[in-house]
Amino acid sequence: MKNELKVYYARKSFGAKKVLENISFTLSQGEIVGVFGKNGSGKSTLLKILFGTLKATALDLRINDIPIKSKDIISKRHIGYLPQELFLPKHTMVRDVIPLFYDGDDQDLIFRAPFIENIAAKKTGVLSMGEKRYLELLLVANLEHPFLLLDEPFSMIEPLYKEKIKEFLISLKAKKGIILTDHYYQDVLDVTDKNILLKNGVSYEIHSTEDLQQMNYLK
Repeated sequence: MKNELKVYYARKSFGAKKVLENISFTLSQGEIVGVFGKNGSGKSTLLKILFGTLKATALDLRINDIPIKSKDIISKRHIGYLPQELFLPKHTMVRDVIPLFYDGDDQDLIFRAPFIENIAAKKTGVLSMGEKRYLELLLVANLEHPFLLLDEPFSMIEPLYKEKIKEFLISLKAKKGIILTDHYYQDVLDVTDKNILLKNGVSYEIHSTEDLQQMNYLK
């Protein structure tokens, strides 16, 4: 049976400001869902709520039809999360970072990935943006969470690594459900199976760049 995540009626307010209202969608294993929206529309807020590091004003979250409380998301390893902010220790070599995430033979998932051999002896602080983001994605995405949240994995990285990340995500979705948000909309559309746009706190289905234009996301 495929794992399935269902979000019903997600709401978030900061004081009197309503950021999210009645956000609902379904994510299944084998799918990549893109989340579009202008700055301040609540994309990162939504991901943090689903990951469990930000408390929702209201949320009905279900995995395989079992209600999940926010406090249990992290402890029970339901959902992995790649934040916008880089998190690698700058003065540690790549080959020493990998064992912080994986034990024994599981480390081979990272060491044997494309390009990693070329940077294994470098400190993470001297890596290019593409190398850093690609490494961070490998470290987070290969963990055993059935669902994965990615906040701007394509931003400010070289084309070579964009393509490698796309290839990796398409192969990864066979065993995970993935939510992806990024302002590089074409990179998102290249890999997603379905998409939503957040606008005025509400989610809208998106099927094409024309839809993004009609919703005034694109000029």
